[in-house]
Amino acid sequence: MNLQTNIAGVTFQNPVMTASGTFGSGMEYSEFVDLNRLGAVVTKGVSNVPWTGNPTPRVAEVYGGMLNAIGLQNPGIDIFLERDIPFLKQFSTKVIVNVCGKTVRDYVEVVERLGEEKAVSMLEINVSCPNVKEGAIAFGQSAQALENITAEIKRHAVQPVIMKLSPNVTDMREMARAAEAAGADALSLINTITGMKIDIHRRKFVLANKTGGMSGPAIKPIAVRMVYEAAKAVNIPIIGMGGIADGEDAVEFLLAGASAVSVGAMNFVNPYATMDVLRGVEEYMRRHQVKNVTDLIGAVDE
Repeated sequence: MNLQTNIAGVTFQNPVMTASGTFGSGMEYSEFVDLNRLGAVVTKGVSNVPWTGNPTPRVAEVYGGMLNAIGLQNPGIDIFLERDIPFLKQFSTKVIVNVCGKTVRDYVEVVERLGEEKAVSMLEINVSCPNVKEGAIAFGQSAQALENITAEIKRHAVQPVIMKLSPNVTDMREMARAAEAAGADALSLINTITGMKIDIHRRKFVLANKTGGMSGPAIKPIAVRMVYEAAKAVNIPIIGMGGIADGEDAVEFLLAGASAVSVGAMNFVNPYATMDVLRGVEEYMRRHQVKNVTDLIGAVDE
């Protein structure tokens, strides 16, 4: 069986990646997962300066998933380059760095610094960050803002650019087309869905931020639908994510049109989740006599 998949000219040994924010930069899971077996490690979001994140509590369990309002806490690009990149260079797996910012210039500063790093195969741009110049509306919630930031990042990026799209929009197809029109090399979707939980006994919000991003198995049907819609709307590759718990979930995303998948919330439940998903994809291919994983991409019977 051939599990290789290609995204924007980058060849991955298999289609199973980690979802940003759920796997650290690989170091945190390296005692559970052989990083060399992953298609790619997608790092936690990296900003131009350290971010402290939101006040606690900022994680809550909900039916079928979890809410998080971490606020993209990270030590910034300097420490990332000093600590995390040297660690990741020990492994043969591809590295995709997730980039976050509050202004276009914030993003560009990180993108320019990463352009010098040959160990970084691709950049994933988190456009769910608040655009402080637009009243804290996320870049990914306005087609025009998305197009503008994508075009500016492409002007400075050395590596291929993946735009990570938010599901908190009216029409995912419109957003996908806007990113493609501005030169995005690939898309990843979906990011978390905005949710809320209230403690009825204390009559207080469970998260200090009141709202948080929902992830986990409960959002998978929404994610599959959005990946399918985006795949029909654009001609660039898609990395699908949202509630993937096993190999069959991953295959569902591939059939919907994804060229690869990312495992997110399940890493918190089961630190071996990525390897379980990979084995599940292999098992499905054996059972259905699929020789090339790329034969599954978009292969749902219309």
